[in-house]
Amino acid sequence: MILNSLMRQPGRLLLRPQLAVSVAAALLLAACGGGQGGGSGGTSGVSLTNATRASVLIGGTPTTAKTPTAADAPATRADAARFLTQATFGPTDADIDRVMSIGMSAWIDEQLATPATSHQAYWEAADAALKAQVPAGVGGQDQIWESFWKQAVNGPDQLRGRVAFALSEIFVISAVDTNVGAQPRAIAAWLDMLGQQGLGTYRKLIESVTLHPLMGMYLSSMHNQKADTSSGRVPDENFAREVMQLFSIGLVKLNPDGTPVLVDGKTVDTYGPGDIAGLARVMTGWSWACPKVDADCFFNGSSGVLIDPDRALKPMQAYPQYHSTSATAFLGTAIGTQRSPDPVSTMRIALDTLDKHPNTAPFISKQLIQRLVTSNPSPKYVGDVAAVFARNALGARGDMKSVIKAILLHPEARSANATSGKVREPVLRLSAYMRAFPHTSATGAWKVGNTDNAASSLGQTPLRSPSVFNFFRPGYVAPGTQSASVGMTAPELQLLNETSASGYVNFMRDNVASGVGQVLGTVNGVAYNNRDLLRDWSAELALATKPADLIASITGRLLYATPSAGLVSDLTAAINSFDVPAPDGSNAEQVLAAKRNRVNIAVLLTLASPEFLVQK
Repeated sequence: MILNSLMRQPGRLLLRPQLAVSVAAALLLAACGGGQGGGSGGTSGVSLTNATRASVLIGGTPTTAKTPTAADAPATRADAARFLTQATFGPTDADIDRVMSIGMSAWIDEQLATPATSHQAYWEAADAALKAQVPAGVGGQDQIWESFWKQAVNGPDQLRGRVAFALSEIFVISAVDTNVGAQPRAIAAWLDMLGQQGLGTYRKLIESVTLHPLMGMYLSSMHNQKADTSSGRVPDENFAREVMQLFSIGLVKLNPDGTPVLVDGKTVDTYGPGDIAGLARVMTGWSWACPKVDADCFFNGSSGVLIDPDRALKPMQAYPQYHSTSATAFLGTAIGTQRSPDPVSTMRIALDTLDKHPNTAPFISKQLIQRLVTSNPSPKYVGDVAAVFARNALGARGDMKSVIKAILLHPEARSANATSGKVREPVLRLSAYMRAFPHTSATGAWKVGNTDNAASSLGQTPLRSPSVFNFFRPGYVAPGTQSASVGMTAPELQLLNETSASGYVNFMRDNVASGVGQVLGTVNGVAYNNRDLLRDWSAELALATKPADLIASITGRLLYATPSAGLVSDLTAAINSFDVPAPDGSNAEQVLAAKRNRVNIAVLLTLASPEFLVQK
């Protein structure tokens, strides 16, 4: 029984490692996308019946509902919540009401017209406030996460923010890198750029990514120089390789539906060493935006006392004297010897080539589907979205608004089946929790902070992936799982291990019991004795003596499908394990503590259930 994995301390619940491990086991099972022939493996600590396992895999008890057309309202509020789980950082009652009122297509249009949150403006205001308090004060990475979480939980531009977060895991820079991490204002501006260009055109997006100084620092394309035969120097190939491998065309040639092209049963490489070397020559002669175009500016970003204070935000500028004029070729495109160096024109040719490559539409479309909707989209799903990428209704290529709309309104997105869905990555678990149960920030600053630590936190902080390959690879197959046995990818499972499973559950235990974020102490002369983000649990406490109603209220907020009978049974047993004494006029604190324990355990076990952890 699940209760055997819990022990109680005054005012809080501690989770034994066995339960956290069982969560990992349940996740691995849920990720297989099936339920038939589930094998003999159980889940230690969590009592899941066979019926529960099956219902978990398809997002709860199956129901029959029509698939709405693009202009239709969802058939049920549960359908609206499922749509919002894909399109936002988590459904809320207000957003569900809006989608039910105007329909999904109109809701998307409304979101696309919503003014963008400016993370840069937030960071600058926070930096100014810190300097006003302490002359040596300066904004850092914490202020980026403040702005991120403020938008994720309360921002009106939910779709833009969710798309920007998805793109940040495709076009990766990382604040873990020392040089990038030292530019928090520019990181905030990078997130703004993804929100803006991510709903523009792919061609403009890839140009903004390529010329952003943070990308220049991260993948060493900044102050990349032409070859020098006397010293043996050759152009740096790092960005040239990754812009093809990760940001545009991928490693193998694809059919329009994203399946690999096979020749004699083998995949075909999209590029080789010659293409990397050729593209690297194009990527020479770019560095800081600077008042001059001289050596000091190229290498240092300043010329004497002259420096552009916004150099880390502005696109890199061309320095022709460092650009290769040699003839070059890549991906079937040839550029002849230049009489005079022209980095701007050659860059335009290179990015046009990547944009128009037949792989780009299915490669980028599939990754966006994976980030928003499902880990294993069918070839038809990928092909349909890639066709919109290649040419929207007006004939334009790479229109990201049309692509996002096609992803979210596709029949495969709007209907759950045995192979659809994905494991929620940790950031999206926390955002969904805080949107389902609205929290307020005592300081107004949303001090969630760094959540890198997998043993005691989420094991994931936005824009702090360990490498350019993101927190997880889009083609990751979890070894030894049922999903692997049928060739299914499960990218987010790359983050899962015993440490991260236990860390997540214990982190959420503390969040539910004590609030989210940093313990404040004294802030701006105001003394606090709590965490920054708090929830008023009055509504749930009022239901604490009615287990069925409490379960319905909590699962109604966190699960967009009907909870399985097994989960309801486990929650009921856990709630009933805490006796609520009858009020006698002198035991108000004991009554409240018992009620709070009931609320805490019901919320925590729902957050730890596969029915929440697997987005269907």
